[in-house]
Amino acid sequence: MAKIGLICCFILVTLFANNRDCEAEKVGVYELKRGDFSVKFTNYGAIMLSAILPDKNGKLSDIVLGFDSLKGYKNDTTYFGAIVGRVANRIGRAQFHLNGTYYQLANNDGLNMLHGGYKGFSDVVWKVESHQKDSHVTFTYHSYDGEEGFPGEVDVSVTYMLIEENKLGVKMEAKALNKATPVNLALHTYWNLGGHDSGDIFSHNLQLFGSKITPVDDELIPTGEIKSIEGTPYDFLQPREIGSRFNELPHGYDINYVLDDTNTDHLKKVAVVQESVSGRKLELWTNQPGVQFYSSNMLGRVKGKDGFVYSNYAGFALETQGFPDSVNHPNFPSQVLNPGETYVHVMVYRFTAN
Repeated sequence: MAKIGLICCFILVTLFANNRDCEAEKVGVYELKRGDFSVKFTNYGAIMLSAILPDKNGKLSDIVLGFDSLKGYKNDTTYFGAIVGRVANRIGRAQFHLNGTYYQLANNDGLNMLHGGYKGFSDVVWKVESHQKDSHVTFTYHSYDGEEGFPGEVDVSVTYMLIEENKLGVKMEAKALNKATPVNLALHTYWNLGGHDSGDIFSHNLQLFGSKITPVDDELIPTGEIKSIEGTPYDFLQPREIGSRFNELPHGYDINYVLDDTNTDHLKKVAVVQESVSGRKLELWTNQPGVQFYSSNMLGRVKGKDGFVYSNYAGFALETQGFPDSVNHPNFPSQVLNPGETYVHVMVYRFTAN
């Protein structure tokens, strides 16, 4: 049996050449491509592996931070490109009460839970439901009752889809099957519009359409307050360089913004980010109430694609989401999903260069 298993691993095409784990039998890489725009994903963690697109001169670059092999993602503490859940961000003291029942969760971040626990959705193998290279890929996952301490079974899906020539849509859905449970999924992609190996993101210009934030304590747990950004380094209502007020912050940006109500039935505009050397611009829309802006303050020195070492501030993340720790703050929009209800989280990216 051992010999058969080794042969099986050898002949399996996984597209992660350095992997030696038979678990990779279930793992593949799935590309979406139109013209010069190409995005790759894997069903391990439903991770976005790369996004290749031209700059203002037509030069192609990968603008997503990541690794060359599955081993890198399996040992990852940065959550590069992953779908995180069952509840993204932090839950204070890894606990909550719901419908009269106390739930103790996995505390993988000191006393708190981060991104779903020790083995959240970013560290499981998703099923490939469908894939069409010029259209979409859909991954699904069944989350069991008690997974990382969460109540009830939940069916989850994420669909990545190409829209027109230069847009990427993301649709995350979850359905609670038998118990009420919090659900708050997020896509944890790190972007650098100059190219994943181009250095820090201080010179990227950011406009972020959120006039308030949910302040946090020393452990990055929301206090429950909702505060105006006026007059603070968190104010990106007018475009400015990400690094322009970094000296006023102890570590960088890692905060949830309350997205402004644009009084429309359509998606909310989240942000516009532009990098001047390449001319690349990223625009983002969502149906969620918040977005976590993270300036990759805790990367340290991570060896990534092509051996490039990512230092702190090598990328930025804009993680649309429900408010962090909402299950412990009744004044925050509820993320509780009841049996029979469906959670729907939509993101739309548009990429241009000029």
